Amino acid sequence: MEKTNAVRMLEQTKLPHAVRYYESDGALSGAAVAALLGAAPEQVFKTLVTTGKSGGHYVFMIPVEDELDLKKAAVAAGEKSVEMLKSKDLLPLTGYVHGGCSPLGMKKVFPTFVDVSAEALERMMFSAGKIGVQIEATPQVLAKAVRVSFVDLIK
Repeated sequence: MEKTNAVRMLEQTKLPHAVRYYESDGALSGAAVAALLGAAPEQVFKTLVTTGKSGGHYVFMIPVEDELDLKKAAVAAGEKSVEMLKSKDLLPLTGYVHGGCSPLGMKKVFPTFVDVSAEALERMMFSAGKIGVQIEATPQVLAKAVRVSFVDLIK
């Protein structure tokens, strides 16, 4: 399989991780991805990109079965409010498509926030930047690869 920017980034920094593959003919629900990988849904995180009232962009990572609390997200980002980035704007802004957005290797580094539940996990999974490919690593590895803040983000 070809390497994604996210995988290259982890390899270059020599941070420990595993690359996990699953079969897909398009974007799947996070719960379906977790099932295909044999992982608990609370271990698999989705990457969400938002736009703040100021026009800034922010990345939030939450477990796949949970919903982002936009008020908590705005507080974390220091914004009056945040809203989900429009799907059509995701690829030009990040270089990634819906269902394959990784917090690593985006075109630009954005402030990134991870739900506090990740801190209790030994291993977590998140998109490697392509549908069908996930990265498995510790939350600490993620925090070394991209500066993150662990905060309460879910409803």
